[in-house]
Amino acid sequence: MNLKNFFKILGPGLIYAGAAVGVSHLVQSTRAGASYGYDLIWILLLANIIKYPFFEFAPRYVSATGNSLISGYQKLGKWAIVSYASLTLLTMFAIQAAVTIVTAGLVASAFKLTIDPVTISAIILGVTTIILIIGKYSILDKLMKLIIVVLAVSTIFAVISAFGQSHSVQSTSASFDWMNRLDIFFLIAFIGWMPSPIDVSVWSSVWSVAKYKQLGFKPSLKQSLLDFKIGYIGTTILALGFLLLGARILYGSGEELSSNGVVFSEQLINMYTVSIGSWAKIIISIAALTTMFSTTLTCLDAYPRVLQPTTEILFPKANFAKLNSGLISLLWIIILVIGTLLLLGYFAGSMRFMVDLATTLSFVTAPILAYMNYRVVTDKHMPVSFRPGIKLRWFAWIGIIFLSLFTIGFLYWRFLA
Repeated sequence: MNLKNFFKILGPGLIYAGAAVGVSHLVQSTRAGASYGYDLIWILLLANIIKYPFFEFAPRYVSATGNSLISGYQKLGKWAIVSYASLTLLTMFAIQAAVTIVTAGLVASAFKLTIDPVTISAIILGVTTIILIIGKYSILDKLMKLIIVVLAVSTIFAVISAFGQSHSVQSTSASFDWMNRLDIFFLIAFIGWMPSPIDVSVWSSVWSVAKYKQLGFKPSLKQSLLDFKIGYIGTTILALGFLLLGARILYGSGEELSSNGVVFSEQLINMYTVSIGSWAKIIISIAALTTMFSTTLTCLDAYPRVLQPTTEILFPKANFAKLNSGLISLLWIIILVIGTLLLLGYFAGSMRFMVDLATTLSFVTAPILAYMNYRVVTDKHMPVSFRPGIKLRWFAWIGIIFLSLFTIGFLYWRFLA
């Protein structure tokens, strides 16, 4: 595969990165470093390692069948597609609200706006809706390649610069306490979206199908997995970078990250300018804003994209054949936007609450989606040559057991202890 063909097939992995590198990185990873220093680096790496198989199963399945994971869920039985639809409806408004309010904070900070955050969020959702209606998949594909590169370069440069400066830590600075309820709550939220919710694997499979249609051919399994690994490993490195920035610049400084979206955004940009220099403020502002805008865009694209076929499968007698699939997706976009704005109307004052709600929901639902993804790629309808090897299967089972035990422990500790 020459360089030209390599860049040609590159796409779904970077769009996955665009969806992943958002709240989990800019907000949660930065908070982890700012609050606990380097204490949670091993948790960050463990979460990325444990979740790896369940994201890798997406490009594997699409490469084998040419269909998305939704088709795979359908083949497992109605229970699987109903479970997926239920989990999606349970989490989608909170997730979209979380990424949108962070984006709104960055917009307000960058342009010095004093407009109500819900109004800014409504404008952002309106703009992203128009972009998706006009550009569809192709615009996502092109935007992500530029945005991810800009953010990656600026973040790596900022981390290197931060370590080149002196850093003093107050003796009273906190470390992570496994007996502290607030610390455990943060840990759950941190793992929930590190590197992203597992349902993003379904989005990735749908984007892969769209990419194949755009290309006019189906890349090999090796090519598809290469595209995925570039995006996945890249998100892990960037998450580590944000944690290191938070630890190096904010930890022990006496400054706490704000739960207000605008104030937090200013703190985030300041982290970069402290380590790189004030000259970089405009570049970093653009990089951070475009990153969160891309996350908002990918989420708004993904939910209707996965709910459209899910709706048709669950309600076969509704005769959706009379409706254009694009119209069904548009209806879901409208529902998603309205639900998101209603949720923001109640909780817009606390960005932290919105983020923790969304990430905790993702954490609790992770074991179910992880198991479903495993079942799909090991099911009898999956071509044998494309099924994961024995080592990857054992790896996946370790991940499922870990996520399940951690979730059960959290629910018991949260509601019964």
